[in-house]
Amino acid sequence: MSDDGQQGTAQERVPSRQRKRFPGISSRAYEHPADRSALVALRKLSGFDTVFKALSGLLPERSLRLLFLSDSVRVSERQFAHLHDMLRDACYILDLEKVPPMYVAQDPQPNAMCIGLDEPIIVVTTGLVELLDEEEMRAVVGHEVGHALSGHAVYRTILLFLTTLALKVAWIPLGNFAVMALVTALREWFRKSELSADRAGLLVGQDVKASMRGLMKLAGGNHLHEMNVDAFLEQAEEYEAGGDLRDSVLKILNVLPRSHPFATIRAAELKKWAESRDYQRIMDGHYPRRSEDKDTSARESFRESAASYADDMKSSKDPLMKLVSDLAGGAGDLGGRVRRGFDGFRSPPQPGEGPKDAPQE
Repeated sequence: MSDDGQQGTAQERVPSRQRKRFPGISSRAYEHPADRSALVALRKLSGFDTVFKALSGLLPERSLRLLFLSDSVRVSERQFAHLHDMLRDACYILDLEKVPPMYVAQDPQPNAMCIGLDEPIIVVTTGLVELLDEEEMRAVVGHEVGHALSGHAVYRTILLFLTTLALKVAWIPLGNFAVMALVTALREWFRKSELSADRAGLLVGQDVKASMRGLMKLAGGNHLHEMNVDAFLEQAEEYEAGGDLRDSVLKILNVLPRSHPFATIRAAELKKWAESRDYQRIMDGHYPRRSEDKDTSARESFRESAASYADDMKSSKDPLMKLVSDLAGGAGDLGGRVRRGFDGFRSPPQPGEGPKDAPQE
């Protein structure tokens, strides 16, 4: 367990060390405000559990469990013992009473997921196990245990189901539109839930450098000697601030089909949280308890979510977000600023065209 430290694998031996434990911690302690508000609202819905248990009959959960049981390797004391130790350690640190089953699936693509309605199951691919060292993998296992503690597995399973459903009803225009609208909203929430789980991974590993290394490897592979954390984080800043309104639109289009934020963005968000007062308070033992979850106000959670989005918009260096923020603040000259932002979409002046075709300032 955590207090006894862990032995490193043959891949990389690391010294044993004690990690802090968080008895009774609520997932609200590490959840991103947008993620937390959605979860609080869902938990407050009357009949929420009944609805999802009814849905479980429609979802391929039993099929997935049988598939992993029959065609993957279940982590245990006898198989992938070092992952078994990490899983038990992560559950001990986050005080998750029931250790979820964990499987290693043969797939060269590095990936991990936590799915299931009745009981969560964790799956990691061989590509991920081979890519990450001991401490990086510990953060990933903590990430997935964070999903389990938050109840994200339920919504991820539904997202997988709806995505499949959207393909089946694609020939029905309105039916496909309705399902895809739901899928798009779920993906936006799920991207925020990934930021929450990254924070849970840091609480488990308690090594921000290892968390950063893991995200870098997901982006650039097993070439740490060729990569630099500071340079990697600079990419996130350049991505956010660079370009004009055209790039802002392209960023939105690029991220819409994704269930995960981009790796550089995840690294930047995690670094910001690791340096925050919220993280330090948790490490000092001051955090919300699960026993208080029933008293949480959905209205207050939505207010925090709205404030988070507003703060992100105000601090964003993205051209479109700055434009929206300025307009909300009463800045004028909307037409001129939009024309300048989309200047690059104009065709280059043809021979003989005069200044009248140039945009007016």
